[in-house]
Amino acid sequence: MKRIFLRIAYDGTNYHGFQVQPNAETIEGVINRELSRILRENISIIGASRTDAGVHALGNVAVFDTEAKIPAEKVAYALNVSLPEDIKIQESFEVPLDFHPRHQETVKTYEYKIYNAKFPSPQHRLYEHFLYYHLDVEKMQEAANYLIGEHDFKSFCSIHAQVESTARTIYDIKVRKQQDVITIRITGNGFLYNMVRIIAGTLMDAGQKFFPAEYMKEILEKKDREYAGNTAPAKGLTLVEICYPQMKHGKCE
Repeated sequence: MKRIFLRIAYDGTNYHGFQVQPNAETIEGVINRELSRILRENISIIGASRTDAGVHALGNVAVFDTEAKIPAEKVAYALNVSLPEDIKIQESFEVPLDFHPRHQETVKTYEYKIYNAKFPSPQHRLYEHFLYYHLDVEKMQEAANYLIGEHDFKSFCSIHAQVESTARTIYDIKVRKQQDVITIRITGNGFLYNMVRIIAGTLMDAGQKFFPAEYMKEILEKKDREYAGNTAPAKGLTLVEICYPQMKHGKCE
């Protein structure tokens, strides 16, 4: 028996999220099906991040166990032949049998993209949230700076989340604009359910000057979802990377 690590990229537009669901096509379901067919075993991957319907990924992570003799690094090649064009494996390698992608120290990076223009663009419709109100990027960055560090992010967590603690650490947030696309890039040790999308929605409010940047500190202190902005639409969100600092392989060195 060996455990194989997969780094997975996908366009989430046509899927009902990552996690297997009855009567719905999901990223996990497609990968399980194709791995089971290729390896002739009943395979169920364990994912690191259960992204929502419509959310994209450049580097989500999963592992699975197999008795197959195929070299771990060849799994990516074999699997990509049969996977659809909107799901592809970026790398595969063997990890210890006790490695669990959700029970390790991690550094996660997400990006939320906004197409901020007078009119929507067909070329931007799948991966960026369209907003025609002008956004002040400097005000968004100023507000975002209040979120850096370890805080209780209860105000930025869905009320449906079931977690023991709402404390998380954000290492960095950058808000940048290139032509008409604004990118919010956020890196932290973990994120609550809908946390990045709620932060993005709140920063859009700051960018429209609905409140001064320093109000972000008060939103944190309230620890109440009612005080933060709307949850931004899923299609603007991409999971860029999940890095495991203790790993000595590939992007996680």
